[in-house]
Amino acid sequence: MTWDVIVIGVGGMGSAVAYHVAERGRKVLALEQFNIPNDLGSSHGVNRIIRMAYAEDPGYVPLLRRAYRLWKDLERTVGERLLFITGGIDAGRESSWLIQGSIKACTSHRLKHEVMSAAELHKRFPAFHLPKDMIAVYQPDGGFVLAERSIVAHVSAAFARGAEVHAQERVLSWDVSRRRVRVRTDRDTYEGHRLVITAGPWAAKVIKQLHHHVKPERQVLLWVQPKKPELFQMGAFPVFYMQNQSSRYYGLPVFGIPGFKIGKYHHLYEEVDPDTMDRVCHARDEKVLRTAIRRYFPDADGPTIGMKTCLFSNTRDEHFILDVHPEFPEVSMAAGFSGHGFKFCSVVGEIMAALALDGGCKDFDLGLFRLNR
Repeated sequence: MTWDVIVIGVGGMGSAVAYHVAERGRKVLALEQFNIPNDLGSSHGVNRIIRMAYAEDPGYVPLLRRAYRLWKDLERTVGERLLFITGGIDAGRESSWLIQGSIKACTSHRLKHEVMSAAELHKRFPAFHLPKDMIAVYQPDGGFVLAERSIVAHVSAAFARGAEVHAQERVLSWDVSRRRVRVRTDRDTYEGHRLVITAGPWAAKVIKQLHHHVKPERQVLLWVQPKKPELFQMGAFPVFYMQNQSSRYYGLPVFGIPGFKIGKYHHLYEEVDPDTMDRVCHARDEKVLRTAIRRYFPDADGPTIGMKTCLFSNTRDEHFILDVHPEFPEVSMAAGFSGHGFKFCSVVGEIMAALALDGGCKDFDLGLFRLNR
C-alpha cells in the first residue's frame, strides 16, 4: 500500500495531524516509538495551560482562536470534555516582557482582560501572594486542555475515519525518491506520497537540518497538597504564568492528581539527549519549585503528591517551526514547541495536514514559524 501521508511521532501534535488527514478522507499511517499515550516526551502530566492573551507574540492569537474552536469540535466528536476554562493570570513587573506582551495581545486583538495590582489579585484569588511591585493581567478565557486524554481523543477519532496507527515501532530512517517517501522502521518499510514529522524532542534526530535549531531540555513538574486546599480548587484558582526577573513559573488548580501543579521554565537549564535523559526526580528538582511555592503560594506548601520529568524542545527564539523540509517538498515538520505548544495541537494538526496535502496553508501567515526566519 502507498499511503497518502505518513506521520512520525504520535504525541500531542502527531495525533492531531493523523486525525486531520483522516478527516479529509485521506489514507494516513502514524508511527510512534513508545506507547500511545506515554510519559517519555512532552505531552503528558494530566493537563496543559491554554490562554488567549499571548505575550510571546500577538501573531499567535489567530491560531489560538482556531485552536479553541477545534478543541470544542473534538469534544463533540468524541463525547468527552477536554477543555476547561478557569480564567488565567499573567503576572510580573509592569515593565516585564510578559506583562507588556500580554497587554499588547489583548489590546491589538480586543481580548477581554483586566489589569490588577498584587493586592487586588490577592483579594480576588487569595492563593496569590505576589510582591507589591508585580501586577497581573487576568483573562477570563484562560484554562487548560487535558494532555493524555487529548491524544487518545485525536487517535480514536482518526481510527474512526480509517487511520492506521502503530505504537512500539521505532523509525530507523526515511528517504525521498521519485517524489515518494519511504520510511523504514524496526518492523517494516512503508511508502507514501507525503511525510509529516512530529517527533517532539527527537525531531533533531529525525531531521538533521534541525540539529542547531531545536534543543531538548529536561523539565520537572511538581504536585503538592495545599495547606488550604479550598484556595487551589477548580473555580477558586486560575491557571497562571508568572515572570519575576529571569525566572518564569506556571501552575494549575487541583485536577486529576490531588495536588496543586507547578513548573518552572528552563528548570535547571539542562540540555539533554532524550534517549539518555535522567528521568528520576531528585531533591534538587523539588527545591527549585518549593522555592517558588514558599515565596508566591505559601498556602500550597504542603506534602509532595507527585513529581514527573518531561521534555521541552526549544528553539532559539522559542517560536515554533511549522514548515516544509528545505530539501524535500514531500516532507513537512512541526517542531520546537519550547514548552508552550500543547494548547495549539488542535490547530497545528490542521495546519500540518494542509501543508502535506495542499502544499501550503492559506488560513494563517506562517512566517513567524519558518525554519529560516
